[in-house]
Amino acid sequence: MNTFYNNATEITILLFLIITFLQSGFDKITDWNGNISWLKEHFSATPFKNIVPLLVGIILVTEIVAGILCSVGIYQMLTSGGRTIAFNGAILSAITLLMLLFGQRIAKDYEGAKTIAVYFIPTIILLFLLQVHK
Repeated sequence: MNTFYNNATEITILLFLIITFLQSGFDKITDWNGNISWLKEHFSATPFKNIVPLLVGIILVTEIVAGILCSVGIYQMLTSGGRTIAFNGAILSAITLLMLLFGQRIAKDYEGAKTIAVYFIPTIILLFLLQVHK
């Protein structure tokens, strides 16, 4: 139990990322056509307009892998005290958020970009904490 308390901040942010990315991935899987339809409209005036399904597929994979890495990272922290998998999950989470941010900026959806920045802040804090306490 001390391991949990000693890593409560990291574990809490990892849980935040797990919920964020696994729910988002699940939503994309269960409503693929709805997401693609909405995003084709969203990116209709951008260079991405003809490759929306490919880009959504890439985002889906990175979200699911990030969520899984964060989940396994918590397990690793609690069982062995290791932080490598959690760190890799946090890195992939940051990369995924940067891809999403880039898309929102290209689409000139500045409110959407602001929302992604809100998710990016705890992710960067997590990276810092996992790096400092290696």
